Amino acid sequence: MSAVAERYRKVLREIADAADVAGRDPADIRLVAVTKTVGITEVTQAVAAGMHEFGENRAQEFVGKRALFPDEIWHFIGTLQSNKVKQVVGKAALIHSIDSLGLLVEVDRRAREAELVQPVLLEVNVSGERTKHGMTYDEAEDAVRRACALPGVSVRGLMTMAPLGRPEAARRVFRECSHWMGRLQSLHCDAVDLTELSMGMSNDFPVAIEEGATIVRVGRALFGR
Repeated sequence: MSAVAERYRKVLREIADAADVAGRDPADIRLVAVTKTVGITEVTQAVAAGMHEFGENRAQEFVGKRALFPDEIWHFIGTLQSNKVKQVVGKAALIHSIDSLGLLVEVDRRAREAELVQPVLLEVNVSGERTKHGMTYDEAEDAVRRACALPGVSVRGLMTMAPLGRPEAARRVFRECSHWMGRLQSLHCDAVDLTELSMGMSNDFPVAIEEGATIVRVGRALFGR
């Protein structure tokens, strides 16, 4: 068994344990293996171990790895520049990082040109850290309302990142993000179905699951340092 496969088994156990604490079904939580800086050998080992959903941070890496592993599900999880949108739209199963209304509009434009609907998440900055990308609550509410009239995008939920190194600080952020999700769901926009919460990485994904994450983005815990 490869080291990647052993780590995968450990992460699955941690997901199951966190789900049990929260009274949730582990099957309701999707694991996205983050392949940033990860080589082709490790991705091959991950596929052999049973992983089938992967996330990339950069458009060029996303396009290249997706081409090498076309049967797997690829997410785009990094900062997306407007001039890179065309490379990602229609190829990503889910874009996690829509951090502004302008980017949402650009993804909609490119998707309509390609005659498709692109699933996306709104990236929100719940912690308020200046070093993090993402919308405020008011900006996210505006984006949801605008998305009702954008036929090229399907807003599926929210993504956030918590402060590093402090599990309880992370818990507060994840809990608040879940609260934001509930408030946005109450808008009852027929064209927007908010069901996904992408939150939690290698250092804090069990806490994220306890607070309602439906997608966790894990790299180091699977592939090592």
